[in-house]
Amino acid sequence: MKIRSNYLDKLIKYMDTEFVKLITGVRRSGKSFLLKMLEEHLHKQNRKTIYLNFEHPDTFSIQTADKLYEFIKTQVITDERVYFLFDEIGEVDNWQKLINGLRIAFNCDIYITGSNANMLSGELATYLSGRYIEIKVYPLSLVELKEFTEEVSIDQYLQEYIKYGGFPSVVLTKDDQMKSDILKGIYSSILLKDVSIRGNITQIDVLMKLSLYLLDNIGKSVSSSKISNYFKSMNQVVKPETINKYLRLLENAFIFYKATRYDIRGKEHLKTLGKYYVVDLGLKNIMLGRMNSNLGSMIENIVYLKLINDGWHVFVGKYDDLEIDFVCFKDTYTKYVQVTLSMPLNSTRETDNLLHVKDNYERIIVTYDYKDVGVIDGIKIVHLTTFLAG
Repeated sequence: MKIRSNYLDKLIKYMDTEFVKLITGVRRSGKSFLLKMLEEHLHKQNRKTIYLNFEHPDTFSIQTADKLYEFIKTQVITDERVYFLFDEIGEVDNWQKLINGLRIAFNCDIYITGSNANMLSGELATYLSGRYIEIKVYPLSLVELKEFTEEVSIDQYLQEYIKYGGFPSVVLTKDDQMKSDILKGIYSSILLKDVSIRGNITQIDVLMKLSLYLLDNIGKSVSSSKISNYFKSMNQVVKPETINKYLRLLENAFIFYKATRYDIRGKEHLKTLGKYYVVDLGLKNIMLGRMNSNLGSMIENIVYLKLINDGWHVFVGKYDDLEIDFVCFKDTYTKYVQVTLSMPLNSTRETDNLLHVKDNYERIIVTYDYKDVGVIDGIKIVHLTTFLAG
Protein backbone atom coordinates (compact mmCIF):
# COMPACT_ATOMS: atom_id res chain seq x y z
CA MET A 1 0.00 0.00 0.00
CA LYS A 2 1.40 3.37 -1.03
CA ILE A 3 1.78 6.02 1.67
CA ARG A 4 1.52 9.73 0.92
CA SER A 5 4.31 10.48 3.34
CA ASN A 6 4.30 14.25 2.82
CA TYR A 7 0.78 14.46 4.27
CA LEU A 8 1.27 11.80 6.93
CA ASP A 9 4.42 13.57 8.12
CA LYS A 10 2.43 16.77 8.59
CA LEU A 11 -0.12 15.00 10.78
CA ILE A 12 2.61 13.33 12.83
CA LYS A 13 4.35 16.68 13.24
CA TYR A 14 1.26 18.12 14.96
CA MET A 15 0.43 14.96 16.91
CA ASP A 16 -0.28 15.51 20.62
CA THR A 17 -0.46 19.28 20.27
CA GLU A 18 -3.51 21.20 21.46
CA PHE A 19 -4.73 21.75 17.90
CA VAL A 20 -7.57 19.90 16.21
CA LYS A 21 -6.17 18.57 12.93
CA LEU A 22 -8.62 19.40 10.13
CA ILE A 23 -7.97 17.52 6.88
CA THR A 24 -9.71 19.21 3.95
CA GLY A 25 -9.83 18.70 0.21
CA VAL A 26 -11.95 17.71 -2.74
CA ARG A 27 -13.93 14.48 -2.53
CA ARG A 28 -11.88 11.35 -3.43
CA SER A 29 -8.54 13.13 -3.09
CA GLY A 30 -7.32 10.68 -0.45
CA LYS A 31 -8.42 12.16 2.89
CA SER A 32 -9.95 8.90 4.14
CA PHE A 33 -6.88 6.96 3.03
CA LEU A 34 -4.68 9.41 4.92
CA LEU A 35 -6.77 8.99 8.07
CA LYS A 36 -6.44 5.20 7.83
CA MET A 37 -2.68 5.56 7.40
CA LEU A 38 -2.59 7.63 10.56
CA GLU A 39 -4.65 5.00 12.38
CA GLU A 40 -2.15 2.34 11.29
CA HIS A 41 0.74 4.52 12.50
CA LEU A 42 -0.94 4.97 15.89
CA HIS A 43 -1.68 1.26 16.26
CA LYS A 44 1.99 0.46 15.70
CA GLN A 45 2.67 2.64 18.74
CA ASN A 46 -0.07 0.90 20.74
CA ARG A 47 -2.16 4.07 20.93
CA LYS A 48 -5.91 3.94 21.61
CA THR A 49 -7.91 5.14 18.57
CA ILE A 50 -11.57 5.61 17.74
CA TYR A 51 -12.07 5.75 13.98
CA LEU A 52 -15.51 6.60 12.59
CA ASN A 53 -16.51 7.14 8.97
CA PHE A 54 -19.75 9.11 8.98
CA GLU A 55 -20.61 8.11 5.42
CA HIS A 56 -20.71 4.45 6.50
CA PRO A 57 -24.11 2.97 7.50
CA ASP A 58 -22.67 1.80 10.82
CA THR A 59 -22.59 5.43 11.97
CA PHE A 60 -26.03 6.52 10.76
CA SER A 61 -27.56 6.02 14.22
CA ILE A 62 -25.05 8.34 15.94
CA GLN A 63 -25.07 11.33 13.59
CA THR A 64 -26.14 13.91 16.14
CA ALA A 65 -23.79 15.51 18.66
CA ASP A 66 -25.66 14.04 21.65
CA LYS A 67 -25.79 10.48 20.31
CA LEU A 68 -22.16 10.55 19.21
CA TYR A 69 -21.06 11.81 22.61
CA GLU A 70 -22.99 9.05 24.39
CA PHE A 71 -21.39 6.47 22.11
CA ILE A 72 -17.89 7.81 22.73
CA LYS A 73 -18.40 7.67 26.50
CA THR A 74 -18.97 3.92 26.20
CA GLN A 75 -15.68 3.49 24.35
CA VAL A 76 -13.26 5.54 26.45
CA ILE A 77 -11.87 4.73 29.87
CA THR A 78 -11.56 7.82 32.08
CA ASP A 79 -8.26 9.66 31.66
CA GLU A 80 -6.77 7.29 29.08
CA ARG A 81 -5.19 9.02 26.07
CA VAL A 82 -7.37 8.51 23.00
CA TYR A 83 -7.05 9.58 19.38
CA PHE A 84 -10.32 10.48 17.65
CA LEU A 85 -10.26 9.99 13.88
CA PHE A 86 -13.52 11.27 12.39
CA ASP A 87 -14.03 10.95 8.63
CA GLU A 88 -16.54 13.37 7.03
CA ILE A 89 -17.54 14.81 10.40
CA GLY A 90 -19.78 17.31 8.61
CA GLU A 91 -22.46 14.62 8.41
CA VAL A 92 -23.00 14.96 12.18
CA ASP A 93 -25.48 17.60 13.38
CA ASN A 94 -23.88 20.26 15.60
CA TRP A 95 -20.48 18.64 15.20
CA GLN A 96 -18.61 21.93 15.74
CA LYS A 97 -19.77 22.28 19.33
CA LEU A 98 -19.14 18.58 19.95
CA ILE A 99 -15.51 18.72 18.77
CA ASN A 100 -14.76 21.52 21.20
CA GLY A 101 -16.56 19.62 23.96
CA LEU A 102 -14.49 16.48 23.35
CA ARG A 103 -11.32 18.49 23.85
CA ILE A 104 -12.60 19.46 27.29
CA ALA A 105 -14.14 16.13 28.33
CA PHE A 106 -11.38 13.72 27.30
CA ASN A 107 -7.61 13.34 27.27
CA CYS A 108 -7.59 13.29 23.49
CA ASP A 109 -6.06 14.25 20.17
CA ILE A 110 -8.57 14.95 17.38
CA TYR A 111 -8.31 14.48 13.60
CA ILE A 112 -11.27 15.22 11.33
CA THR A 113 -11.84 15.30 7.58
CA GLY A 114 -14.25 17.28 5.44
CA SER A 115 -14.94 18.02 1.79
CA ASN A 116 -16.15 21.57 2.19
CA ALA A 117 -14.36 24.82 3.01
CA ASN A 118 -17.32 25.96 5.11
CA MET A 119 -15.96 23.72 7.86
CA LEU A 120 -13.48 26.48 8.63
CA SER A 121 -16.04 29.21 9.01
CA GLY A 122 -18.77 30.08 11.45
CA GLU A 123 -19.23 27.93 14.52
CA LEU A 124 -16.01 25.91 14.29
CA ALA A 125 -13.86 29.03 14.28
CA THR A 126 -15.90 30.38 17.19
CA TYR A 127 -15.66 27.25 19.34
CA LEU A 128 -12.01 26.45 18.66
CA SER A 129 -10.76 30.06 18.69
CA GLY A 130 -7.89 29.32 16.34
CA ARG A 131 -6.95 26.02 17.98
CA TYR A 132 -6.96 24.02 14.76
CA ILE A 133 -4.50 23.21 11.99
CA GLU A 134 -5.73 22.73 8.44
CA ILE A 135 -4.01 20.08 6.32
CA LYS A 136 -5.04 20.59 2.68
CA VAL A 137 -5.08 17.40 0.61
CA TYR A 138 -4.95 17.48 -3.18
CA PRO A 139 -5.09 14.75 -5.83
CA LEU A 140 -1.72 13.17 -6.57
CA SER A 141 1.04 15.44 -7.84
CA LEU A 142 3.24 14.38 -10.78
CA VAL A 143 5.93 13.23 -8.33
CA GLU A 144 3.40 11.15 -6.39
CA LEU A 145 1.97 9.73 -9.62
CA LYS A 146 5.43 8.31 -10.37
CA GLU A 147 5.43 6.59 -6.98
CA PHE A 148 1.98 5.06 -7.55
CA THR A 149 2.50 3.67 -11.07
CA GLU A 150 4.91 1.51 -13.03
CA GLU A 151 8.19 2.91 -14.32
CA VAL A 152 7.96 4.89 -17.58
CA SER A 153 9.67 8.01 -18.93
CA ILE A 154 9.01 11.37 -17.28
CA ASP A 155 7.31 12.57 -20.47
CA GLN A 156 4.93 9.60 -20.40
CA TYR A 157 4.09 10.39 -16.78
CA LEU A 158 3.39 13.98 -17.77
CA GLN A 159 1.10 13.02 -20.66
CA GLU A 160 -0.87 10.69 -18.40
CA TYR A 161 -1.08 13.41 -15.76
CA ILE A 162 -2.34 15.99 -18.26
CA LYS A 163 -4.90 13.55 -19.66
CA TYR A 164 -6.32 11.85 -16.57
CA GLY A 165 -5.13 13.94 -13.62
CA GLY A 166 -4.18 12.59 -10.22
CA PHE A 167 -7.20 11.23 -8.35
CA PRO A 168 -5.76 8.12 -6.63
CA SER A 169 -8.55 5.78 -7.76
CA VAL A 170 -8.02 6.91 -11.36
CA VAL A 171 -4.23 6.59 -11.23
CA LEU A 172 -4.46 3.05 -9.81
CA THR A 173 -6.78 1.96 -12.65
CA LYS A 174 -5.16 0.79 -15.89
CA ASP A 175 -8.24 0.62 -18.12
CA ASP A 176 -8.95 3.92 -19.92
CA GLN A 177 -12.73 3.45 -19.97
CA MET A 178 -12.74 2.77 -16.24
CA LYS A 179 -10.65 5.91 -15.68
CA SER A 180 -13.25 7.92 -17.59
CA ASP A 181 -16.15 6.37 -15.68
CA ILE A 182 -14.48 7.03 -12.32
CA LEU A 183 -13.84 10.68 -13.21
CA LYS A 184 -17.46 11.17 -14.31
CA GLY A 185 -18.61 9.64 -11.03
CA ILE A 186 -16.34 11.91 -8.99
CA TYR A 187 -17.55 14.98 -10.86
CA SER A 188 -21.21 14.05 -10.40
CA SER A 189 -20.84 13.29 -6.69
CA ILE A 190 -19.08 16.60 -6.05
CA LEU A 191 -21.74 18.61 -7.87
CA LEU A 192 -24.61 16.70 -6.28
CA LYS A 193 -23.49 16.12 -2.70
CA ASP A 194 -20.94 18.84 -1.99
CA VAL A 195 -22.50 21.64 -4.04
CA SER A 196 -26.20 21.25 -4.86
CA ILE A 197 -27.41 19.47 -1.70
CA ARG A 198 -25.20 21.45 0.67
CA GLY A 199 -26.14 24.71 -1.06
CA ASN A 200 -29.86 23.90 -1.41
CA ILE A 201 -29.60 24.44 -5.15
CA THR A 202 -32.73 23.88 -7.21
CA GLN A 203 -31.41 25.04 -10.61
CA ILE A 204 -29.20 22.01 -11.25
CA ASP A 205 -29.00 22.78 -14.98
CA VAL A 206 -27.55 26.22 -14.22
CA LEU A 207 -24.96 24.71 -11.88
CA MET A 208 -23.92 22.15 -14.51
CA LYS A 209 -23.63 24.75 -17.27
CA LEU A 210 -21.68 27.07 -14.99
CA SER A 211 -19.19 24.35 -14.04
CA LEU A 212 -18.71 23.41 -17.70
CA TYR A 213 -18.18 27.09 -18.54
CA LEU A 214 -15.42 27.31 -15.93
CA LEU A 215 -13.80 24.12 -17.24
CA ASP A 216 -13.84 25.57 -20.74
CA ASN A 217 -12.37 28.90 -19.62
CA ILE A 218 -9.49 27.85 -17.38
CA GLY A 219 -6.87 30.57 -17.19
CA LYS A 220 -9.17 33.22 -18.67
CA SER A 221 -10.48 36.27 -16.85
CA VAL A 222 -13.97 35.56 -15.54
CA SER A 223 -16.67 37.80 -14.06
CA SER A 224 -20.31 37.33 -13.12
CA SER A 225 -21.30 39.68 -15.96
CA LYS A 226 -19.38 37.58 -18.51
CA ILE A 227 -21.07 34.46 -17.21
CA SER A 228 -24.46 36.18 -17.26
CA ASN A 229 -23.91 37.07 -20.92
CA TYR A 230 -22.97 33.44 -21.59
CA PHE A 231 -26.35 32.32 -20.23
CA LYS A 232 -28.13 35.05 -22.19
CA SER A 233 -26.55 33.70 -25.37
CA MET A 234 -28.43 30.47 -24.61
CA ASN A 235 -31.67 32.41 -23.97
CA GLN A 236 -31.45 31.79 -20.23
CA VAL A 237 -31.58 34.57 -17.64
CA VAL A 238 -29.54 33.96 -14.49
CA LYS A 239 -29.17 36.67 -11.86
CA PRO A 240 -25.61 37.79 -10.96
CA GLU A 241 -26.24 37.01 -7.29
CA THR A 242 -27.17 33.43 -8.25
CA ILE A 243 -23.98 33.12 -10.29
CA ASN A 244 -21.88 34.45 -7.42
CA LYS A 245 -23.54 32.05 -4.96
CA TYR A 246 -22.87 29.06 -7.21
CA LEU A 247 -19.26 30.14 -7.76
CA ARG A 248 -18.70 30.28 -4.00
CA LEU A 249 -20.23 26.83 -3.56
CA LEU A 250 -17.98 25.37 -6.27
CA GLU A 251 -14.95 26.89 -4.56
CA ASN A 252 -16.08 25.64 -1.16
CA ALA A 253 -16.28 22.10 -2.58
CA PHE A 254 -12.61 22.44 -3.65
CA ILE A 255 -13.44 21.60 -7.27
CA PHE A 256 -12.39 25.07 -8.47
CA TYR A 257 -9.86 27.55 -7.13
CA LYS A 258 -10.03 31.26 -7.83
CA ALA A 259 -6.88 33.31 -8.38
CA THR A 260 -7.77 36.95 -7.81
CA ARG A 261 -5.80 39.80 -9.35
CA TYR A 262 -3.02 41.65 -7.57
CA ASP A 263 -1.72 45.09 -8.55
CA ILE A 264 2.06 44.72 -8.20
CA ARG A 265 2.88 48.41 -8.46
CA GLY A 266 0.08 49.52 -6.12
CA LYS A 267 0.47 46.49 -3.83
CA GLU A 268 -3.27 45.97 -3.56
CA HIS A 269 -5.71 43.16 -4.19
CA LEU A 270 -8.24 43.76 -6.96
CA LYS A 271 -11.82 42.50 -6.83
CA THR A 272 -12.54 42.05 -10.53
CA LEU A 273 -11.59 39.63 -13.32
CA GLY A 274 -10.10 36.73 -11.41
CA LYS A 275 -9.27 33.39 -13.02
CA TYR A 276 -10.48 29.90 -12.13
CA TYR A 277 -8.49 26.67 -12.10
CA VAL A 278 -9.82 23.14 -11.68
CA VAL A 279 -8.54 20.82 -8.95
CA ASP A 280 -7.79 18.03 -11.44
CA LEU A 281 -7.38 18.17 -15.22
CA GLY A 282 -8.95 14.75 -15.64
CA LEU A 283 -12.31 16.32 -14.76
CA LYS A 284 -11.91 18.96 -17.47
CA ASN A 285 -10.96 16.45 -20.16
CA ILE A 286 -13.69 13.96 -19.38
CA MET A 287 -16.51 16.47 -18.94
CA LEU A 288 -15.66 18.54 -22.01
CA GLY A 289 -14.83 15.46 -24.08
CA ARG A 290 -11.74 17.08 -25.55
CA MET A 291 -8.43 15.57 -24.49
CA ASN A 292 -5.52 18.03 -24.46
CA SER A 293 -7.58 20.89 -25.88
CA ASN A 294 -5.93 24.26 -25.22
CA LEU A 295 -2.74 22.73 -23.87
CA GLY A 296 -1.43 26.14 -22.79
CA SER A 297 -4.22 26.68 -20.27
CA MET A 298 -3.85 23.13 -19.00
CA ILE A 299 -0.15 23.65 -18.29
CA GLU A 300 -1.01 26.90 -16.53
CA ASN A 301 -3.52 24.96 -14.42
CA ILE A 302 -0.87 22.37 -13.49
CA VAL A 303 1.59 25.09 -12.45
CA TYR A 304 -1.08 26.79 -10.33
CA LEU A 305 -1.87 23.52 -8.52
CA LYS A 306 1.81 22.89 -7.85
CA LEU A 307 2.21 26.37 -6.34
CA ILE A 308 -0.76 26.13 -3.97
CA ASN A 309 0.22 22.57 -3.05
CA ASP A 310 3.60 23.97 -2.02
CA GLY A 311 1.87 26.47 0.26
CA TRP A 312 2.09 29.61 -1.88
CA HIS A 313 -0.70 32.19 -1.92
CA VAL A 314 -1.16 32.71 -5.65
CA PHE A 315 -2.61 35.68 -7.51
CA VAL A 316 -2.83 36.89 -11.10
CA GLY A 317 -0.37 39.77 -11.41
CA LYS A 318 -1.15 43.15 -12.94
CA TYR A 319 1.66 45.63 -13.60
CA ASP A 320 0.31 48.69 -15.42
CA ASP A 321 -1.10 47.18 -18.64
CA LEU A 322 0.96 44.00 -18.40
CA GLU A 323 -0.05 40.66 -16.90
CA ILE A 324 2.13 38.32 -14.88
CA ASP A 325 0.60 34.84 -14.83
CA PHE A 326 1.23 34.29 -11.13
CA VAL A 327 2.39 36.45 -8.24
CA CYS A 328 3.22 34.14 -5.34
CA PHE A 329 3.58 34.93 -1.63
CA LYS A 330 4.73 32.66 1.19
CA ASP A 331 5.88 33.99 4.55
CA THR A 332 8.36 36.76 3.65
CA TYR A 333 9.03 35.42 0.15
CA THR A 334 7.67 36.63 -3.18
CA LYS A 335 8.19 35.25 -6.68
CA TYR A 336 6.79 35.80 -10.16
CA VAL A 337 5.94 32.94 -12.51
CA GLN A 338 5.14 33.03 -16.21
CA VAL A 339 3.86 29.94 -18.03
CA THR A 340 4.25 29.27 -21.74
CA LEU A 341 4.00 26.43 -24.23
CA SER A 342 7.17 27.68 -25.90
CA MET A 343 9.19 30.83 -26.44
CA PRO A 344 9.25 31.60 -30.18
CA LEU A 345 12.58 32.65 -31.65
CA ASN A 346 13.20 36.40 -31.26
CA SER A 347 10.10 36.79 -29.07
CA THR A 348 10.66 38.55 -25.74
CA ARG A 349 7.05 38.82 -24.57
CA GLU A 350 7.42 36.46 -21.59
CA THR A 351 10.70 37.96 -20.37
CA ASP A 352 9.63 41.57 -21.04
CA ASN A 353 6.62 41.29 -18.74
CA LEU A 354 8.82 40.05 -15.91
CA LEU A 355 11.59 42.57 -16.52
CA HIS A 356 9.14 45.48 -16.30
CA VAL A 357 8.61 44.67 -12.61
CA LYS A 358 11.25 46.77 -10.83
CA ASP A 359 12.15 44.73 -7.76
CA ASN A 360 14.55 41.94 -6.87
CA TYR A 361 12.18 39.04 -6.32
CA GLU A 362 12.69 35.71 -8.04
CA ARG A 363 11.40 35.40 -11.61
CA ILE A 364 10.71 32.09 -13.32
CA ILE A 365 9.35 31.08 -16.72
CA VAL A 366 7.90 27.56 -16.91
CA THR A 367 7.92 26.18 -20.44
CA TYR A 368 6.63 23.03 -22.12
CA ASP A 369 9.47 23.14 -24.66
CA TYR A 370 12.81 21.61 -23.66
CA LYS A 371 14.63 23.86 -26.15
CA ASP A 372 13.74 26.98 -24.14
CA VAL A 373 15.51 25.96 -20.93
CA GLY A 374 18.21 28.36 -19.72
CA VAL A 375 18.63 31.85 -18.29
CA ILE A 376 17.78 35.15 -20.00
CA ASP A 377 18.52 38.48 -18.32
CA GLY A 378 18.63 36.75 -14.94
CA ILE A 379 15.29 35.01 -15.47
CA LYS A 380 15.34 31.24 -15.00
CA ILE A 381 13.55 29.28 -17.71
CA VAL A 382 12.70 25.75 -16.56
CA HIS A 383 10.87 22.87 -18.16
CA LEU A 384 7.49 21.93 -16.70
CA THR A 385 8.73 18.55 -15.46
CA THR A 386 11.66 20.19 -13.66
CA PHE A 387 9.33 22.70 -12.04
CA LEU A 388 6.91 20.00 -10.90
CA ALA A 389 9.73 17.92 -9.42
CA GLY A 390 11.03 20.84 -7.35
